Amino acid sequence: MTPGTAQPGPGGAPALAGELDLGWLRRADKSGLLRGIDRAIVWEIPLRTRFRGLTRRDGLMLHGPAGWGEVAPFWDYSAEESAPWLAAGLEQARVGLGDLPLQRERIIVNLTVPQISADQAHRMVRDSGASTVKVKVAGTAQAEHADLERLAAVRNALGPIGRIRVDINAAWDLDTAVRVLPQMARVAEGLEYAEQPCARVEDMAQLRRRIDVPLAADESIRLSADPLAVARLEAADVVVLKAAPLGGVRRALALAERLGLPTVVSSALDTSVGIGAGVALAAALPLVAHACGLGTVRLLATDVAVPSLVPTGDWLEVRPVHVSQTMLTACRADEALTVRWSTRLAHLIGALRTRREREAADPRLAVAGVPL
Repeated sequence: MTPGTAQPGPGGAPALAGELDLGWLRRADKSGLLRGIDRAIVWEIPLRTRFRGLTRRDGLMLHGPAGWGEVAPFWDYSAEESAPWLAAGLEQARVGLGDLPLQRERIIVNLTVPQISADQAHRMVRDSGASTVKVKVAGTAQAEHADLERLAAVRNALGPIGRIRVDINAAWDLDTAVRVLPQMARVAEGLEYAEQPCARVEDMAQLRRRIDVPLAADESIRLSADPLAVARLEAADVVVLKAAPLGGVRRALALAERLGLPTVVSSALDTSVGIGAGVALAAALPLVAHACGLGTVRLLATDVAVPSLVPTGDWLEVRPVHVSQTMLTACRADEALTVRWSTRLAHLIGALRTRREREAADPRLAVAGVPL
């Protein structure tokens, strides 16, 4: 069955491939989280380059009184871990982001280089015109040589003035980080920072005192029950905030204030709808001193918005996102993925409801004191 053809919905009612049966979901939604949501569409888009082990990206678009919101947690995230993503999508669709402060009208962004060959990385950087590049690091002993070759190629393409940062995604233990990061800094002829080299915030704090490379915390914030430990233990020079995993733009702003550290706003391989939330966050922050990781729409083969939120050179304009019905229809998921997302959304609703009830009963359980 092809996308857009009639198929039975989860509750037995007919529906379109890609379109969820909201009546069935509302009956399962005892807390009314979907109140005001009038459409829920599953999308799937190929990637131009394998990224995070993926060749395709998928997610959910929710439409409500304020417009479209995106819910696209990766499939290896549990319902509990994914609940903030639903909260972020509901914030976009039901409340909107138009009333947030506007501190700047454009955002400086970095280019993200996936785990590709050195030659591919060189061409990607050369063709982009970017002045700041984030290089993804495999983080394994087998790939160490390839990681160093990729960094050297990026520096060659970027020239001596451009800034390079690396993202290790918590792949190393402390001893590996102490050994490898100085090598990477030498090959790259300087690193702006290294993002989340170690999983444990205590190891990050020790590493920061043992090497000269500045550190940025990502997973130590968005996946932690105690994100403020990053500031308390002085474990990072920079924090990386992503609107969707943190439960929305307003919650991310509150967390940035509590952390009190220089902030980089990044994305989670989103369409322009998800990137729009990140742009709103970056535009609302009092200070943005580093390039943000919001240029990742160009990693997708297509998009759902016209025009897409893609940077010109180093800059991304702060502007509304206009979803194209034609493009959204073209990105509709097939029957199997639609059914899978229907089940998943029911689980996310339950997880978000449970967390909010738990925090309402005992406000001390709210992560960083900021309720979801």
